[in-house]
Amino acid sequence: MSLRDVVRRAAGTLIHRGWSAIRSAGTITPLNPAGYRFRRLGEGTCLVFPVGAIFGEEWIEIGEHTLVGERVSISAGMNPGLDLGPRPIVRIGDGCSIGRGGHIVGHQSIDIGNDVFTGPYVYITDQNHVYDDPEIPIGRQWPRNSPVTIGPGSWIGTGAIILPGTRLGRQTVVAGGAVVRGEFPSHCVLAGVPARVIRTFAPGEDGLLPHPGPALLTNTTTSV
Repeated sequence: MSLRDVVRRAAGTLIHRGWSAIRSAGTITPLNPAGYRFRRLGEGTCLVFPVGAIFGEEWIEIGEHTLVGERVSISAGMNPGLDLGPRPIVRIGDGCSIGRGGHIVGHQSIDIGNDVFTGPYVYITDQNHVYDDPEIPIGRQWPRNSPVTIGPGSWIGTGAIILPGTRLGRQTVVAGGAVVRGEFPSHCVLAGVPARVIRTFAPGEDGLLPHPGPALLTNTTTSV
């Protein structure tokens, strides 16, 4: 092995060890000062370094043994420093796994149940712009809020978008890239833009079955 190879290997080892030390030091847990800012950060929970944009921690609750991947942004309110009242805005349950690069943007109420897993780059928000006045740029019109609930045990696929007013039942699967808005039952699979129920769970049958069609859906909104 040449001297150049030895130096390169030694440099690579130092870089990787240094990066591991930086990640360990930069990860947010209940035991370090960054964790104290949260309304609640449960035992065994961590936000992996590098973290995304995090603000409004006083209105963010995260349960126990939840893993928040790198570059995940979680916010409560429009911008830092706002007084959002006495109640939490963003709640993430116990045993969840939030995939890297995701965004959870709360203004009124986002409630994510226990044991919810999301793939990378999932976007969840309870606020959207309106289109009330065709003469005013859409981005300058005052947005509207509508609470979001994701039932326990659910799985949200890569790149899915959960829009304001969405209520997902227990153990719901959202396919990658789906755009979801409305109320959906437990134990179903959603896919598409806009998202629709494509499979449902039938006890005693072979698990998830194709859905018979939109005519049999009840209390379900699929418009975006």
